[in-house]
Amino acid sequence: MSEAVATITADKVIDARGTACPGPLLEAKKGIGAVKVGQIIEIKSNDKGSRKDIAAWSGKVGHEFLGVIEAEGHDRLMVRRKK
Repeated sequence: MSEAVATITADKVIDARGTACPGPLLEAKKGIGAVKVGQIIEIKSNDKGSRKDIAAWSGKVGHEFLGVIEAEGHDRLMVRRKK
């Protein structure tokens, strides 16, 4: 993953902190439809499984998982809508 992930500004931020698996993934699925192709959503999650789940989902459905930014007490997961 490139250092540039930390400089990404998301077009939509989804705060899924406090929800357990599969909550953050379900929020990502809903949120991706709210942005245009090429735009980026950020999912805030404190569920450690989200890193794996959202990366796998992104690849499976054809979006681009850009990476994870570790924030204080949670992760910021970045996904670019590709279709």
